[in-house]
Amino acid sequence: MKIILALIISLSFFSCSEKKETTGSTNKDTITKNTSVNLSDTVNIKRLFDDAKLTGCFIVYDMQKEKYYYHDSARCNKEFIPASTFKIPNSLFSLEAGAVKDENEKLKWDGKDRNREEWNQDTDMKMAFKYSTVWFYQECARRIGEKRMQHFLDTLNYGNKNMSGGLDRFWLDGAIRITAMQQIALLKRIYDNKVPFAQRNIDILKNIMIMEKTDNYTLRAKTGTAMNDKGEGVAWYVGYVERSGGVYFFALNIDIKDDAKFAERIALTKRILTQMGLGPFIMK
Repeated sequence: MKIILALIISLSFFSCSEKKETTGSTNKDTITKNTSVNLSDTVNIKRLFDDAKLTGCFIVYDMQKEKYYYHDSARCNKEFIPASTFKIPNSLFSLEAGAVKDENEKLKWDGKDRNREEWNQDTDMKMAFKYSTVWFYQECARRIGEKRMQHFLDTLNYGNKNMSGGLDRFWLDGAIRITAMQQIALLKRIYDNKVPFAQRNIDILKNIMIMEKTDNYTLRAKTGTAMNDKGEGVAWYVGYVERSGGVYFFALNIDIKDDAKFAERIALTKRILTQMGLGPFIMK
């Protein structure tokens, strides 16, 4: 009986069900008919993480098989600050609120040197998403305003929906938190056009999320990095891959001591997906 109960709890741990979005919804995504598989059963996931000298979790959702593949189930359900992965919903919020009219409208650079050439210029949403330009999305947040921002977070049921820390900083070093499983759930709803925003704005988001496009696959994704004053932090890589064989959603979450692992997190994701039979990918 104890074994059966433990199995039920384990399967419930990876839960996520499609639902109609409502303002202020507190419903949790749950798996009812889907199964989950430890990635160690299909690939040498530990060696891949060890070779990359990274510690963290990874989860893939195969839409066709309705199956989750994971590494470190506990961490996949642990909340972390979203950092720049928040640019995914924030793009929708900004477009919906009219903070910018479209992905081509440029906001004027304030002249402050931020030590990145790509950030030190007038910037539109396409550029800001690609180069993860913080000041652009901070300005968009200020234009959205606290009341509308909270409304959007509640409507989307995004993470813990906690805006504490400041309107233009809560996703950088404030109180909002999200799990890898919740990142996957959001990406699925975006792909299915089941988020409560204008279709035009969803289409714009999907377009600016494209990181790679070849004859064999399209990769939509976003990185994110948050560091504390001790030089420790968390890094994300979340997105989805479309191939002729299906659609695969992924979320990588790792510990870092600096931002030097930027390229490694992307390479590790591609290596895992390739070993799962979902490659090959362009390796930079």
